[in-house]
Order: sequence, then C-alpha cells, then structure tokens
Amino acid sequence: MVKTWIKDAVDKIGQEVELFGWIDSRRDHGKLVFIDLRDRSAICQVVFSPASGEQVYQDAQKLRSEWVVKISGLIKERPQGMINEKIPTGKIEIEAKGLTILNEAKTPPFDVTTDGYDVGEEVRMQYRYVDIRRPRLRKNLEMRHKVIKFIRDYLDKEEFFEIETPILTKSTPEGARDYLVPSRVYPGNFYALPQSPQQYKQLLMASGIEKYFQIARCFRDEDTRGDRQPEFTQLDLEMSFVEREDIMALTEKLFIELVEKLYPHKKIQQKPFPRISYKESMEKYGIDRPDIREDKNDPNLLAFCWVIDFPFFSAESGSASGGEKINWTFTHNPFSAPKPEFMDDLMNKQNIEGILTSQYDIVLNGYEIGGGSIRNHKSEALKKVFEIMGFEEERIIKNFGHMIEALDSGIPPHGGIAPGIDRIVMILENEPNIREVMAFPKTGDGRDLMMHSPSSVSDGQLKELGIQIIKKDK
Repeated sequence: MVKTWIKDAVDKIGQEVELFGWIDSRRDHGKLVFIDLRDRSAICQVVFSPASGEQVYQDAQKLRSEWVVKISGLIKERPQGMINEKIPTGKIEIEAKGLTILNEAKTPPFDVTTDGYDVGEEVRMQYRYVDIRRPRLRKNLEMRHKVIKFIRDYLDKEEFFEIETPILTKSTPEGARDYLVPSRVYPGNFYALPQSPQQYKQLLMASGIEKYFQIARCFRDEDTRGDRQPEFTQLDLEMSFVEREDIMALTEKLFIELVEKLYPHKKIQQKPFPRISYKESMEKYGIDRPDIREDKNDPNLLAFCWVIDFPFFSAESGSASGGEKINWTFTHNPFSAPKPEFMDDLMNKQNIEGILTSQYDIVLNGYEIGGGSIRNHKSEALKKVFEIMGFEEERIIKNFGHMIEALDSGIPPHGGIAPGIDRIVMILENEPNIREVMAFPKTGDGRDLMMHSPSSVSDGQLKELGIQIIKKDK
C-alpha cells in the first residue's frame, strides 16, 4: 500500500489507505477517540474505537498534538448531520485499523492552527520549522512556488535561457554595502556576495545569449525593514537588441497573465498600466512609488503603474552648498543609459542635473516591485558616468575594468528589469511584510534566531584566514 495524500482520500470512499502526517488535534468522546490528521495537502478526521484493535485503541489514547504518525484505515462517508462543510474532506472520515507512532513531539511553543499574527516574532522565528506548519504560511509558500513556476514557464515560452550566475564575486560600488567573504587561499583578499547579478547578466549579453533570466538570490548589507531583508530573491532578466518599450511590454504582459491565472479573484485597476514621470509622481504624490488605488480599503485591488524619466544623477547631501564642488552619484545604478536625447549631455559632462535616465520602475499598491533600464553598451558612455561621479581612470579600471573590456568586445544594445519575488508575493497574499512569504527569513534586525546567526567563529578559523577581530568602541 502506498502513501495517500489526505486531499485525495475523498475520491477513495470504501477503500483502505495509508495516511501519514501530524496530529492536529485529539478529542475523546466516550469509547471513541477522534483525531484530526494533517499533512501538507489537507486535514481529515480519523476515528479510533475498540473495533480498531486493542493495541491500536490504546495507542490512540496517548496521541498528542504534533506527533507524527502513520495510520491505515477504511475511508467512509460521514453520517448525515456530521458533515463538516468548512473543509474539503468534511464528507469523509477514516475508520482506523492501524496506527504507528513515528515520532513524539514536545508541547508546541505556540498553536499552529491559528493565523499566528498574535504570536511574537522572536518566538516564531526561533521555531520557524513549527511556525511553517500553520495553514497560512504553508499556503504562502505554495503560492510563492506557483508564482515562480509561472514565471519560469512564461519566460521559457518567450525563449529565455535560465542561467545561474556566481554567488562568490567581486566587491564593486553599486549602492549598498557588500557582504564580504574572506579567501583562505589568497590571504587579505575577499569575495563579495552579489547585490544583484547586474554585471553578470550584461556579460551574458556580450556572450550572445540575447535572452537571459534567473530566480536570483541577492545580498545587501543594509538596514532591514518590513519589505527588505539581508538576502532576498528577484526575477532577474536581460534582453539584447531591445528598447525600453520592449522590456516594459514583456513585463506588463507577464504580470497581467500571472494575476489572471493564479489570483483570478483580484482585480487589476487599469490595463495597460499607467505611466507617471518621476517629476509628476514627486509633485503629485510626494514619493516615487505612488499608491494609485482608487479604493485603498479593497484588499483585492491591484494598482500597477510605471514610473519613468528619472534623473540620472543626484548631488550628494551637503556637497553643493556655497562654492564647493558638487559630488554626483547615480540615482539607481551606474550601468543605465541616459535617454537618447541626453546622450550628448552625458558624453560632454554637461547639464548633469538635467540628464534623464532610461530607468523604469514598476510599482504596485505603493511598493516598488521592480526596476530596470536600458544599459550603456559602449565603454565610452560608461566611463563618462564614472567620471561624473569623480572616479579617476585608475579606480574605474580597478573596479570595472572587466566591464569596460566586455563592452569593447562587441556587445549589442541591451536592457532588463529585476522584479522582487518576495514583495510581489507579499502584496498578492495581503501580508504585512516579506517575512511572511519567506521560508526562513531573518528578524527585522537581521538575526536568524533559529540558527543563532550571525555568530562568532573559532580562533582557529580566524587564524587560517589571517583575520584578527578588533572590537569597535561603543
């Protein structure tokens, strides 16, 4: 006899089956012992009686919540008046004939049959493997899986290649702090974890791949908040021989079809998605990720929009006062191309504050869920970006020489976008933060309470790496 999913038991009335799962609850009614058995797929009622056999009946009386068991029995229709319409298996019950206790469990740290919002985050994160047993989190992870699968299938049909890029890479200034990884083989040298696959996906365009994507892990050493984590997942894609409209059209079609297939109960407020310039957004909403929902009390309303025409550069705080030299930095990333009409300004390093970039952000219900741009595909243009930022030639070559060489190898015009998987699923599932749609997130302050990290390492490990810890003054 093979394992039967509980959800499939409704189609096997009159048959004997073997079920595996966790005890969700137990009730004694005189000579009858009822348990609710739970597996990943569903929950069902199992009935033990003296007819189940003496040993089986005795063992059933010992069962407690979250014990792991195997149960064999006969699937029967419930008597009229005993049907539970609230669950998919509410018309059947299992008449137990066999019971094997596979593992006992300590008293759970919290009730997993509730939505869990009332349980403190620290205890939920400490016992995350128990927390995930609750139906809400299990559904979130199931829908996350379906969202990612939809994206993969959609882009496969569009003839994209899914290609993995390195996790151990080079530290380059891209906006946020890098997580550094010391090299044992090359003492004093470090890898960095990628803030995004930005440079690698452009290098794949130089390689002639033309259409690339991956479900990419990204790492940024920055302060956390409800919709941000030290490590997160994004859909990363890049295309060759395209203009801005091509990428925006592909992305918009992907999201519309995703919602229509996986969340048909939700309504997209406006199709095609409206476009708002950065200037208009700031003047009208005071923010560059506006929430344009007509009814913010409707949890099933999805208001997508594009924000376009961003400034390429911004003056760093406090650097433009008096007669001081202005220090410029990029507003998104240094690899973006300016809008075509501003290319001459970039090349001549003039009208810097007025240069608009080809950057485009996609916004959903007040959250930026993705951003992208057309890239500078000529080395001279990329060098000008770094020169405007005050980089000397030596520093440009040290940090980005590999990119300069790649652009000189015959790279086509290209561009892409990187929507955030965590934020998208968070919004679609009406969750308050991305931790609720991630299997093993960090706490709001970046700790893993289950694995107790970050943590110290042994003196031997530090010595092998040639590292000495210097305590910072408080």
